[in-house]
Amino acid sequence: MNIILLGPPGAGKGTQASRLQEERGMVQLSTGDMLRAAVKDGTPVGLQAKAVMEAGELVSDEIVSGIIGEALDKLPAETGVIFDGYPRTAAQAESLDDILTGRGRKLDHVIELAVDEDALVERITGRFTCEKCGAGYHDTFKQPKVAGTCDQCGSTEFKRRPDDNEETVRTRMAEYRAKTAPILPIYEARGLLQRVDGMADIDVVNTSIEAILDAK
Repeated sequence: MNIILLGPPGAGKGTQASRLQEERGMVQLSTGDMLRAAVKDGTPVGLQAKAVMEAGELVSDEIVSGIIGEALDKLPAETGVIFDGYPRTAAQAESLDDILTGRGRKLDHVIELAVDEDALVERITGRFTCEKCGAGYHDTFKQPKVAGTCDQCGSTEFKRRPDDNEETVRTRMAEYRAKTAPILPIYEARGLLQRVDGMADIDVVNTSIEAILDAK
């Protein structure tokens, strides 16, 4: 089974992809991760990408498609794939069809984690972690049991990601809408697009996705 998970940063795509990998043996293909790995490994497409990036230019759709093709070629044909961060444009959606068809695969589902922007901003900007052990907390939803002290290791040092601020989050969401809006109608017209409530509890979101994948 080959699926696309869509949703803005912070919607929970990574968490849900990890669940699917664990429960179904699927493989998450994140374009960012694959690009870095291809460059590091010095693959033919990775060398092309490295030259482009060193010149300060954006990696072309052709190179990204090549990296996805390389990744698929390394997987057994029966291994299910989760595409994360690709496609982002109508041209990439068309390329993905060609990539899959050329390898005897097809796209089965496109699942968007629908979110409420204001609630997502609160979810992301309230996050903080223990500096020592990495345990996660939240200003509203999960404070340490003893204020200022980590539940896990007792440390009193905490940190926040510098990009977990409202301005950055809203900018990332605007970019997601601008890039993703053009491809949604494409998949909707093909009957592949389904939406789940990305603001629900993690287990509820997982159950909703599993129901879509199990539907006949």
